[in-house]
Amino acid sequence: MTAGDLGAWLIKGNADHVDLVGRFARDPGVARWCVQRSYRLELMRAGQPVLFWGSGSRRRDLPYGVWGLGRLAGPPARQPPGTGWTIPLDLVIAEPQRWVGRDVLRADRDLAGLEVLRQPQAANPSFVTVREFAAIRRHFDPGPGRVRRT
Repeated sequence: MTAGDLGAWLIKGNADHVDLVGRFARDPGVARWCVQRSYRLELMRAGQPVLFWGSGSRRRDLPYGVWGLGRLAGPPARQPPGTGWTIPLDLVIAEPQRWVGRDVLRADRDLAGLEVLRQPQAANPSFVTVREFAAIRRHFDPGPGRVRRT
């Protein structure tokens, strides 16, 4: 994996463990998200696209999958110092009727290698290739005025 192969970063939030639906209903803007320390953080740059993946398996009424789109707003950092890593974001979660479930994405042949589908328990962030990002964008319409600077 190289920065040249990058279409977008994919960050995950588990809706089975936290009330993400309630949180995003109150405020769909995401300014910061926790990530795992890895070599991938060294490839992250301000302006790169980021997808938000709502994960989980307990609720049948939720389309777990792509919920939001935005951009990195700066480099990863320890926040506060000495704790876990976070990334600053300019990302908005779309209205629930616009979310694209993983079943729809799995059916797209261009997404057969999508890391989050092959390894759903892999560390956060995940990597989306240029081709995969184009395929996801064909399915995901965040709605008018919902995405800034993309």
